[in-house]
Amino acid sequence: MSELQCWPTPLSGVMRVERGTHVDARGSFARLFCADALRQAGWTGPVAQINHSVSCARGTVRGLHYQLAPSAEKKLVSCVRGRIWDVAVDLRRSSPTFLQWHAQELSPHTGIALLLPEGCAHGFQALSDDAQIVYCHSAPYAPQAQGGVHPCETRLAIDWPLPVQRLSDRDASWPALGTDFTGVEP
Repeated sequence: MSELQCWPTPLSGVMRVERGTHVDARGSFARLFCADALRQAGWTGPVAQINHSVSCARGTVRGLHYQLAPSAEKKLVSCVRGRIWDVAVDLRRSSPTFLQWHAQELSPHTGIALLLPEGCAHGFQALSDDAQIVYCHSAPYAPQAQGGVHPCETRLAIDWPLPVQRLSDRDASWPALGTDFTGVEP
């Protein structure tokens, strides 16, 4: 009825998760998380944390965030209202897609989510007012392990669909990835 199907993206280890949605006269039903279906895509262990993010204004960018080992985390990102441009950046030094990014438009109407492995930074841009996402984390937030990359990092050249706006002070202050950046260990 509401199966999850996982498909690889061009970014190593990042999966596109498609939800089946059941629609009837009452409305609709879709499964957002299923450990059995996601295990084959790399999700192991429990969900340690679930966050809900609301971006009030179109163009708002949040991210790019990641956590360092031993607090590295997988993330399953779903848009539950509005539309977002969801971005994963591969920061894993041993990955064949190191410093490459993949983006996917997410909305409740597409039934698509992104599953990011440890060692990938995550960010998104609101493509509509009142964009809301729910994301599951495989590890709890650890402030001492947080890392980030400025969303306009020139080495990444992310093609944001709208001008980058409304960055938090923290996100605006992430240092540039110097030429000496060799990646992270997930």
